[in-house]
Amino acid sequence: MDEIMAEESKYTILVVDDESSNLAVLNKILSPKYTVLTAKSGETALKRIDEASPKPDLVMLDVEMPGLDGFEVLERLRANPVTKDIPVIIISGLSGENDEEKGLFLGAVDYIAKPFKATIVLARVNTHIRLLNQLRTIENLGMVDPLTSIPNRRSFDSRMDLEWRRCMREQKPISFLMLDVDRFKGYNDTYGHPQGDVLLKTIAKIFVGAARRPADLAARIGGEEFGVLLPDTPLENALYIAERLRAEVEAVRLATADGKVITQTTVSVGVATAYPVNGSKIEDFIAVADKNLYYAKNTGRNKVCHMAR
Repeated sequence: MDEIMAEESKYTILVVDDESSNLAVLNKILSPKYTVLTAKSGETALKRIDEASPKPDLVMLDVEMPGLDGFEVLERLRANPVTKDIPVIIISGLSGENDEEKGLFLGAVDYIAKPFKATIVLARVNTHIRLLNQLRTIENLGMVDPLTSIPNRRSFDSRMDLEWRRCMREQKPISFLMLDVDRFKGYNDTYGHPQGDVLLKTIAKIFVGAARRPADLAARIGGEEFGVLLPDTPLENALYIAERLRAEVEAVRLATADGKVITQTTVSVGVATAYPVNGSKIEDFIAVADKNLYYAKNTGRNKVCHMAR
């Protein structure tokens, strides 16, 4: 039971209602099992969702509010690629079936009428959280590298697109480290592919250790190539992290399965930093990191490069 409660508490629900009494009731019902955020207007709700990282897992949205009503908020959420998949439950004192039908037509997943009954609220919220958890589990099967258990290229591409647009909107720098294991084919040929797999798993953990903030991401791009995405990170800080990772990998000593040989490896790192603006392309940004990595590989390996000639 404790494990179930801990899992549920990871989910965040945003409750939107202009009546403080309704917010208080729903908070009392939901807060023992979930993290509850509140907003008293449609405008405030959209702002909170836009600024939140990560986004709320579920939104409970009142229909009748001054300013933007619930239907307008729902339409805006569904029109935004970043928020279109957040499940929304319409809550309302309106009794007409047309209102329920309109909410479902606009993309709401459920409808709860006022006055609230705790058992009904919890049952319906629990149902949609369970569905959400199942969907995320299915998605994760295609977003995680099966060998290293860290995000894969698909996951990286998705996050890069999200953080690129965020840094553009907030006029902040974004940095990317492209890392490649030096002479990995030779390592595999010498010690065998199982030992090569152990090496990749070991250094993947080092890269994950560098992605400490919620928006940071370490991913396996493919083969022996990895990437570390660092939003809101200027070049100076990115170079510091890159050099630290290079040194940590160089310091690793890994025994073979029979314990007879102690192996080691190094990585080369290409670094790119940009301040995204309208018209700038992610592909060009990644190409800079790739060019710098290529230069590092061809000028001695086991080094960090950010200004390829």
